[in-house]
Amino acid sequence: MKWTEVIGQERVQERLMQMVDEGRLPHAIMLCGPMGSGKLALAVAFAKVLLSRSTLNPQPSTLNKLQHPDLHFSYPTIKLPSMGADHKPVSLDFAREWHELIMRSLYFTMDDWMQAMGGENQQAIITAGESDALVHDLSLKSSQGGYKVSIIWLPERMNTECANKLLKLIEEPPQQTVFLMVCQEPDKLLETIRSRVQRIDVKKIDDEHIKQALMERRGLGEADATRIARRANGNWLKALEEIETGNEKELFLDLFKMLMRLAYQRKVNELKRWSETVAGMGREKQKRFLEYFLGLVRENFMYNFRREELCYMTAAEEDFARNFARYINEANVIPISELANRAMRDIGQNANGKIVFFDFALKMIILLIQK
Repeated sequence: MKWTEVIGQERVQERLMQMVDEGRLPHAIMLCGPMGSGKLALAVAFAKVLLSRSTLNPQPSTLNKLQHPDLHFSYPTIKLPSMGADHKPVSLDFAREWHELIMRSLYFTMDDWMQAMGGENQQAIITAGESDALVHDLSLKSSQGGYKVSIIWLPERMNTECANKLLKLIEEPPQQTVFLMVCQEPDKLLETIRSRVQRIDVKKIDDEHIKQALMERRGLGEADATRIARRANGNWLKALEEIETGNEKELFLDLFKMLMRLAYQRKVNELKRWSETVAGMGREKQKRFLEYFLGLVRENFMYNFRREELCYMTAAEEDFARNFARYINEANVIPISELANRAMRDIGQNANGKIVFFDFALKMIILLIQK
């Protein structure tokens, strides 16, 4: 991982390198920021800089494969049925799954990691067993004569016992050890830990860098890359999601357009068939449609102000909004949003989908004519 492979974040890169160049590198740094901003990518790239600079016998291949003996990863884990009753899961238990994931990309979600471990329905934490393993690993002398780097992904998921043990380790760090914490919710960490680390806030990625990354890494044209970058709102993961869920969103747009046209024309029988189609999609997909519906209602309302910087629609969505947006106005935008939120609540509570969506469609007839 080279600095050039990190998307944006030049200011953070410069700050980290300035610490090294000026000889004032703290022993514990915490990178804090929103999802998709590239915190883990920054931590890994910086670790590689530290290890390559301080190593007596550089081995680029081990660094590139993230298998350097002085690079240690800690991350939330789950307890598998095959583990003994007294076993406290540690990162080593899932080292193969972790390595496969980070070699594919250093931009991923907790859901991605849970899926890789095979425990989507469990709660992943960092156990006291992990802190014990860290104490042992970091007490060993550096194999290459330089730094030992410990990257802790999502330290806010440490249980209390682990957090207290890590606190002691940070207070009395082993020689030439640097802790790099990648944190998304710092307020959930012990205050005593937060007070002993150098916090660096990682901001959202700017639109231009996301746009360039989409063009260079994903082969998108400039127009599509620009639109997706704006919709991603500084989140590279959201930008990737926009690409990967394209087919589903095309379906949702078609359903949105059909609903609005049928409601405007007051075609009750066809609205009933529409509601049955949506009811047949499954509850999770129904909720995603309603979330999409809410977003598109907001975008159509904002479109009326003719302010491009306020709108985040695809070309197809904007093409429909050009003639439709005037029907979403000050009189109905809030009632329509409330209607969708109620439907989402009802679906979440296992209400009958056909009834929920037929009621939803019938009420749209009334709401669309409000001015």
